[in-house]
Amino acid sequence: MPATTAPDTRPHVDEATSTADAWVTIVWNDPVNLMSYVTYVFQTHFGYPREKADRLMHQVHEEGRAVVSTGNREAMEVDVQAMHSYGLWATMQRGGQ
Repeated sequence: MPATTAPDTRPHVDEATSTADAWVTIVWNDPVNLMSYVTYVFQTHFGYPREKADRLMHQVHEEGRAVVSTGNREAMEVDVQAMHSYGLWATMQRGGQ
């Protein structure tokens, strides 16, 4: 059965006007979760298309981490908590990578 993904309804940051309040969610590589599961999580939670979810998963796997979302602090706290609920290792930080 094909996986269904929810649309990304979170507000997107306008980098030109919101850089002072820009935060990122970082997912870190771990020895536990399968790559296919990480792709599934990115598709399910963020609503990313398969190609973007795969690209981010490979970045996590090969580089040790990937920025998976950007927004205000409160939105990133929600995303980090969601990643934890899926069993992924995630943190947030202010600004870019």
